[in-house]
Amino acid sequence: MEYSKDLSIIIPLFNEEESLGELLAWIRSMTNAAGYDYEVIFVDDGSTDGSWTKIKELADGDDRIKGISFRRNYGKSAALYHGFAKAEGKVVVTMDADLQDSPEEIPEMYRMIVEDGYDVVSGWKQHRKDNKFTKNLPSKLYNATARWITGIKLHDMNCGLKAYRNEVIKNIEVYGEMHRYIPYLAKNAGFGKITEKPVHHQKRKFGKSKFGMERFVNGFLDLLSLWFLSTFGKKPMHFFGFSGLLMFLVGFVMTVWIIVAKLVHQAHGIHYRAVTDQPLFYLALVAVMMGVILFLAGFICEMISRNSQDRNKYNIKETLD
Repeated sequence: MEYSKDLSIIIPLFNEEESLGELLAWIRSMTNAAGYDYEVIFVDDGSTDGSWTKIKELADGDDRIKGISFRRNYGKSAALYHGFAKAEGKVVVTMDADLQDSPEEIPEMYRMIVEDGYDVVSGWKQHRKDNKFTKNLPSKLYNATARWITGIKLHDMNCGLKAYRNEVIKNIEVYGEMHRYIPYLAKNAGFGKITEKPVHHQKRKFGKSKFGMERFVNGFLDLLSLWFLSTFGKKPMHFFGFSGLLMFLVGFVMTVWIIVAKLVHQAHGIHYRAVTDQPLFYLALVAVMMGVILFLAGFICEMISRNSQDRNKYNIKETLD
């Protein structure tokens, strides 16, 4: 497939007016040295400072500089989604606008995609310049959990500096807060050649971080959602049906146990409490009802899945006519 550019650099941003000029100069220095035919796509995620005005100023007279401006803040996933749709480069790189990601890392990441054949190259900030207790330790725990759930051995899943083969970003859908898990989305789409590259991480020069501690909690919940959808999205009955059947059997066995125990005690003339006086009886009823509800939920989800528009959407590598 032919591409109009060698490299597309997508930069989502929110209130980063002060850093944009220096960042673009840094990118230009790198691309001039490497000889890339490139484009830079700034995606202004509803900034309230002068970021969009600065982007228009930087783009004046340079058709390699492109921009998208949102009317309000929608989040990084939305910014990347629209940036990906606009990208025309053979290799697509994403990076943050706060000057903590170095454009000097891009040539090697580009080479790993083009020459080594990787689909995704993720940056790994080995030596972070963030606060150790509010960023570093939670990040290590978060990434360990992500490796365990996704099966992708990346040390820094959330690093903003990543490089992709163009086919990857055109065959995945980034939504909600799923930008953290693009490598996992790529893996689920059939792009399994994923690796990482240690990258230099710098202290923030202007402004302050837009992310707080809540992103780790939200990130974990998003990861569970993504895992569930990728595992059971096309076969919900496998989850709800199995869970419902298991719960129904537990409730049924408990009910039979109570009834048999009562009959045995009556046969031997032993005093025994009425079935309805036992808490275990009500737990058994709840288990049976929950089992039926889960089983029916599985049927409903299956019908929805069977009638969804993208049920037969598959990524085709190539065809031969």
